Parts: sequence; C-alpha cells; structure tokens
Amino acid sequence: MSHAFASSTTHRASQAAIGLALGLAVVLAWLGLHFYAMFVFDLTLATLPLGLLMAAAFCWLSVGVFIVSHDAMHGSLAPGWPRLNSAIGAILLFLYAGFGWRRMREAHFAHHRHVGTRDDPDFDADNPADFLRWYGTFLRRYFGWKSAVYVFSIVAVYWLVLGVPAGKIVLLYGLPAILSSLQLFYFGTFRPHRHAEDSFPDRHNARSERFGTVSSLMTCFHFGYHHEHHLAPNVPWWGLPAWRRASARSRVAT
Repeated sequence: MSHAFASSTTHRASQAAIGLALGLAVVLAWLGLHFYAMFVFDLTLATLPLGLLMAAAFCWLSVGVFIVSHDAMHGSLAPGWPRLNSAIGAILLFLYAGFGWRRMREAHFAHHRHVGTRDDPDFDADNPADFLRWYGTFLRRYFGWKSAVYVFSIVAVYWLVLGVPAGKIVLLYGLPAILSSLQLFYFGTFRPHRHAEDSFPDRHNARSERFGTVSSLMTCFHFGYHHEHHLAPNVPWWGLPAWRRASARSRVAT
C-alpha cells in the first residue's frame, strides 16, 4: 500500500504539490506568528491569556516545521526532487534549532536501521521506559553547542539590539521551543518506542497510537502513527491516516 505514494510520475507530482503546499502553509503560519508575537503583539497582564494561546499555537507549529523537515529527509516532501528536499530540510532544521542537515539526516536513517537498539541514536537502551532520563539523553545527543549558540544569538539580538522585552521572548519563543521538543520526543519517540507491557508488533520495535485523525494531527502531525511510518517511510505525514486505514482494511480482507 505504500506504493500509492510516489509510485509513478503522476503520483509523485501530486504528492509533491500537496506536501509543498501544506509545508508552506505550516512554515508561513509559524514565521508569521513568530514575527507578530515578537514585534507587534503587546504582552500585558490583560493580553496574557491570548499570549498563552499564541505560545501553544507556536509550539504546535514548531512541531509541524520539524515534521516537514523529517519528510524532506525521506524524500517524501517532494518525491523525485532530492535537491529540493535537501534545501528545504536544511533551511527548516536550521531555523528550528540551528540543527545541521547532514548530521540529523544520518542520525534519523540510523534510527530506522537500528531502531530500538544501542545503535539507535533516538533510543536510550539504559532507560527504555524512563521518560525523564531518556529525554535527557535525547537532548544531549541532539542539542549541542551549535544549537545553543544559535538560540542565544537570536535571544541576544531580539533583546539587546531590537529591544524585545525579555518576558515576551521567554513566553513566546523560549517556552514554545522547549515544549515543542518535549512534544516531539514524547509522541514521536518515547511513546512509540518505549518498553511497556504491550509488546511491539514486529522487528520495527515501534507501536502506533489509537488516536483519531484530529487527535493524531494535534499531538504530533500524525507521527504517533509510528509503526505505519516505519513500515512505509515514503508516506508523508499527511498521508499516514489514509495509509493506516487502507492497511487495516487489507488485514480484515485477508
């Protein structure tokens, strides 16, 4: 069933058009909200509830930006256009947290090759069921000094050069950035790959959430359908619900 995606020139063109349009919408919303929050929005006690809603929206959109870059890693953002995938993925990963494209892409492919083992850079073999320790390992492996320099540089420019209030930077930039990493880790890494009472269905050492389509979108842009992603990594994030339903119908029919 994964052949329904990127299996022909027509399908590749259709997938690229949809993926690029959705990706552009996510990125423009993310950038637009960020610049509005930093340079237009007036954070006061009266506007704090709106500020909190904006922070939550920015956190969710940040997750979406990372998921779009993840599709670019697999070439499923724009099938048949490897340079375009690489360019978009590199830009988005840098904007997200100063990440390097090659390093992140190689680490993600290593995750797919060695999922759930000591050779898996996303997995903590010493703490396979401990959320906090595993998250600490996750941060140490991915958020290095380059990411720290990137984030602190943005904060310094906004605060010291452009005069953005520190409270607004913390609430509408720093907090959503931290929470988006937690959201990605919890729904996209920890829950799918943690050791628990329910065993994994196969060698991919991954399980999927039972969320409905809306809940799946809101939690992690369908990345909670993680077993399906490992079965068909060429399926883009927006195609995972349909692929999941088709897979279920196929199992029932057989």
